[in-house]
Amino acid sequence: MTAAEPGDDDPQLADYPRLPFVSKQTRPAFGWDDFQLRRNFGEPLHEQEEVLSMWGPDVPVVPPQTALRWFSIAVLGFVSLGVLCNYAHPVIPAVRREYPFDGLVNELGGEENKASRALSMTLHARLADWPVL
Repeated sequence: MTAAEPGDDDPQLADYPRLPFVSKQTRPAFGWDDFQLRRNFGEPLHEQEEVLSMWGPDVPVVPPQTALRWFSIAVLGFVSLGVLCNYAHPVIPAVRREYPFDGLVNELGGEENKASRALSMTLHARLADWPVL
């Protein structure tokens, strides 16, 4: 892919050289005057140097289609493992505890005490969270 096709003349470039649209990240690491930017002294800059320089977006190592396929396989694997674990979890080996007399309502103070017990437990939990000075 080139920045400018032969028939695509940009009047603002005038006689500036038409450089290929290739990232500097694809150049070898050694053999340059400036190792960090991988360019020689006096070398003309590309029209879109910001994008093609070493500080521009990374050049993908893997083609996007392959990366998407690998990502889909990984997501499918994690979802499959989750579904397998959901179906394979063991059943509770004992019967849940059941209290006689409607859950010991009368023994614990009756229906009118149920709301006050819940309120006192909530207040107790809130007071326990207060910082100690």
